[in-house]
Amino acid sequence: MAVLLSVLGLLAVLALTFGTAVSVASEFALTALERSQVDAHVAEVGDRRAHTVQRAHRNLSFQLSGSQLGITVTTLVTGYIAEPAIASLFRPGLDALGLGEGPAATTATVLSLLLVTTLSMVFGELVPKNLAIADPLRTARAVVWLQSGFAHAFRGLIGALNTAANAVVRRLGVEPAEELRSARSPRELSSLVRASAEHGTLDEGTATLLDRSLRFTDRVAEDLMTPRVRVTSLAADDTLDDLVALARRTGFSRFPVDAGDPDEVLGVVHVKQAVGVPDRGVPLRGLVQEVPVVPGSLDGDALLTRLRGSGLQMAVVVDEYGGTAGLVTLEDLIEEIVGDVHDEHDGGETPRVRPLADGGWLVAGLLRGDEVEQATGFAMPEGPYETLAGMVLARLGRIPDVGDELVVDGRRFTVTRRDRHRVAELRMHPDAGGPR
Repeated sequence: MAVLLSVLGLLAVLALTFGTAVSVASEFALTALERSQVDAHVAEVGDRRAHTVQRAHRNLSFQLSGSQLGITVTTLVTGYIAEPAIASLFRPGLDALGLGEGPAATTATVLSLLLVTTLSMVFGELVPKNLAIADPLRTARAVVWLQSGFAHAFRGLIGALNTAANAVVRRLGVEPAEELRSARSPRELSSLVRASAEHGTLDEGTATLLDRSLRFTDRVAEDLMTPRVRVTSLAADDTLDDLVALARRTGFSRFPVDAGDPDEVLGVVHVKQAVGVPDRGVPLRGLVQEVPVVPGSLDGDALLTRLRGSGLQMAVVVDEYGGTAGLVTLEDLIEEIVGDVHDEHDGGETPRVRPLADGGWLVAGLLRGDEVEQATGFAMPEGPYETLAGMVLARLGRIPDVGDELVVDGRRFTVTRRDRHRVAELRMHPDAGGPR
């Protein structure tokens, strides 16, 4: 009779371990599944189990509470019956070793708990967890119908526990969600794109384009514009002859026109306005075309919409004080997504990042932190600046001279060129030690 009870107890432990495995597998499978994946499976297969998985996934908070209850109950009951059921199987062998009544009972209890704990952890938790993570849809089809039945049978208790938990969550200032959000942030999608490229499921060109497109959503007009110090402009009293001459010298076709003050931009003129005009001495004031004025905080998507609707595909960017911060063109936005776009007028431009033979880099001072990191791998530390030139000014605390050096996070920067008071170019090398 004792042997029969021990065998029945062992079978009960195995059954309870299976119950724990079902609850664990359901919990991980449901949280690993995407709603789009579940809906697509229902549309493709449409059987009872597919619909059961869909209902459970849309009622996720309740189902996860049911899984937690199932794991807790099966684990507690397993621990309760393990000692009398399994310890008795060890007693004859321990008695044969000549252990006394007390030591034999203690040893049998310890051995039974170790066996049951190992069995429960490996087959009740770790194996189903790994299966659910590796193949969530097939695992969900296999076990969710069992877990849903358990949750339905104890819906009153689960509902009460879930309500109490939600009340605590709300007190913490968070609104509970019944199902997982299916949307992903641009940062998460960028991470997926990079991982796909590393594993070869996306070619490098496609991954780069997708990554740039996703990062574009985080950009604002201030990030995308050409700063005012680099803008070539004309005065309202300049003539068409001045316009043509400047176009020949710079290769640009559009120029902002101001009233003698860069903060008073009247609009833009295009070199084609000089074509067919016999009198090239006409002042530009009467030929100015208005362009949109946008704040520096306008996000890239909205800015793209504004520029596409503008005939000249250009906008003036103003700062928080209302002054002109720079100009942004549709070409600036396109280059942010696809990379530098060169035409016949760009042949003489110096690349913004140039590798050196000794392993260093020549970099433009106006490069943003993300552009520097993408090109060279150097992550610019956070601070009250947006560009490399701004970092140098902040670290030195003065306008640097050509030849000035500083070391930042293991990289040595040397100022190689200035444009008036602006740091135009720097040489960057790994720091080999020495004075800072």
